[in-house]
Amino acid sequence: MSLKSNIKPIVYGVFNVAVGCGIVFANKAVLSVFNFKFVYALTLVHTIVTMIGMWIFAASGIFQVKRFHALQVAPLAAAFVGYVVFWNLSLQMNSVGFYQLSKIMVLPSVAALECLVTGRRLTRMECAAIALVVVGVVMATVTDSSVTTNLMGVVLSIAAILFSALYQVWIGTKQKELEAGSMQLMHQYTPWATGLLAVLVPVFEPLGLTNPEPTTILGFPYSPVSVVAIAGSAVLGLLVSWSTFLMIGATSGLTFNVIGHLKLIIVLAGGVAFFGDQMPPKKFAGVCIALAGIAWYSFQGLQKKSAPQPKAADTESAAKTEEKQPLVNGAARKEAAR
Repeated sequence: MSLKSNIKPIVYGVFNVAVGCGIVFANKAVLSVFNFKFVYALTLVHTIVTMIGMWIFAASGIFQVKRFHALQVAPLAAAFVGYVVFWNLSLQMNSVGFYQLSKIMVLPSVAALECLVTGRRLTRMECAAIALVVVGVVMATVTDSSVTTNLMGVVLSIAAILFSALYQVWIGTKQKELEAGSMQLMHQYTPWATGLLAVLVPVFEPLGLTNPEPTTILGFPYSPVSVVAIAGSAVLGLLVSWSTFLMIGATSGLTFNVIGHLKLIIVLAGGVAFFGDQMPPKKFAGVCIALAGIAWYSFQGLQKKSAPQPKAADTESAAKTEEKQPLVNGAARKEAAR
């Protein structure tokens, strides 16, 4: 193997970790440090940048454009807007640590939704791993006063988890149904998401067209630093999608999962170092248990992928089985680790 082929996965891995952790810290800074409380407007900026980025990537030949009917991608756009808005609201109302621990709960939520929607059956080992994740998250949060006294923050996190689960099940279904990659779908639904957010912003947030006070979007006391922070968080959102695309193409499933767990640890540590999050022993133990549950579940998913392929005589049976393969093994782990 050449030096170039060895270096490429390392570069992509470092890039993915940097932007994946950076977007969490950047969004938290925009919402809490610069007090830009306009979550819908911030999400609109992110979506516009992602839409333009998808156009540039398509024009550069990074992926092949596929066209779909509006009704095929509109539900994805709505779910995308819902989960991004609610996660940003959760980040605004909660600590970085609780925000990231909440994202871990996307995995069991997707698994449960798939059982209801697709009839998927979990193995005993998968159930045990998911139970370990839930026990760890509960252990890390139930005694945290910043969580137990913040009912609205908990409600927003639950809404974000549910929208994320819905979005991930839909995106996985649509990828199979339309035979399209994640970036091809994103290229098609981001214009619809942008239009939806353009309608929602003036409904839920004060524009300040006639009276631009500091509590309105137009009257907000923007500074060069705050503008750079808002723009930077939007660019990081685009780079997260791109780096994930590069990582999947250049590394193994095991490497991708390890890097995902590394990002989780860095974000939790960053919350303590930069935003004053507390990490008492019981919370730390809960985080470790949740991480062990994620790693166990990920290992089972990788074992399934590496299982011997069926013989040619079993092709028809294998095709039917493939249609029923779980979506959670890939999508939920990415979200939990992001």
